[in-house]
Amino acid sequence: MILLDTRELPVDERVEAFRGALLTASVPSLVRMEEGGERAFARMERWHFGELTLFTSSSSGWAVTRSPRYLRLEGAPMVSLSLQVRATGRFGQSGRQERVEPGELMLNDLTIPYDFAWSGSGGAQALQVPYDALALPPHIVRRGAERLRASPLYDLLRAHIARLQADADTLAGDPGAAALGSATLELVRALLTSAAGVDAYARPALAESLLQRVLAYARTHLTEPDLTPARIAHAHSISVRALYRLCAQAGLSLEQWIIEQRLEGARAGLVSPVGRTRTVASVARAWGFTDPSHFTRRFKAAYGVTPRRWRASQPGPAE
Repeated sequence: MILLDTRELPVDERVEAFRGALLTASVPSLVRMEEGGERAFARMERWHFGELTLFTSSSSGWAVTRSPRYLRLEGAPMVSLSLQVRATGRFGQSGRQERVEPGELMLNDLTIPYDFAWSGSGGAQALQVPYDALALPPHIVRRGAERLRASPLYDLLRAHIARLQADADTLAGDPGAAALGSATLELVRALLTSAAGVDAYARPALAESLLQRVLAYARTHLTEPDLTPARIAHAHSISVRALYRLCAQAGLSLEQWIIEQRLEGARAGLVSPVGRTRTVASVARAWGFTDPSHFTRRFKAAYGVTPRRWRASQPGPAE
């Protein structure tokens, strides 16, 4: 969902529109843009995944300060795990100052003072997580924020946020969007407790979130034909046997779950505006099915009708 695109606004309204959109998406703070007039630009988007929100921004230089006086204003208690995409961010919180280079993660606790800025054309992708949903004590969150790169989950979260953003429209509209949000929330919790290095929180969080991490990884790579149990196990540094045991304890057949998720994706793809212009085999391949006949058999077994007949029975966009 697009919150703001300044290309659609008169030049003299852009700066104020930027401030308003940022405050709508975040918490009360002082917002300043580096440039005015035609040199000021911004595009902001937001998607919801259950309790979690993905917020992205691309803009000319800006700065935001949440001083103690702004803490008295109403604002949802939350944290923001942000992936810097372009430009170098300058972040200050809890007495530390750091540079956030493109490709790096930053954790901002929005319940305490901070300042952040970038110059020139920049961009970032942020997961906004309510404190209640995160269910971690503030001291664990803040300790983890200072040591994110120390966690072995750091690269996994970077890749996960980037992939979420790349397919955000499709993923946010999927029936599994809320479940994907829950799995992503578990990943954020595990990253923070792992980075904090507090065994009382880190070990249980890593163990409890392993299944969610496995399923989040599988969702991210559903369309890839080489998504196998061996690949999934390798990505999470466990054996295939341990992977099957983990799924069995949750009453889950991993292969069947992957097929079901792919079938749901293909079923939606068959009647999408773009999908209607493609062959059934092409849509099947786009969702990881390399054998069209196998896809047709599985589709009919799941839905009682062939893919071609099901698509023909669904009304088109103009109907």
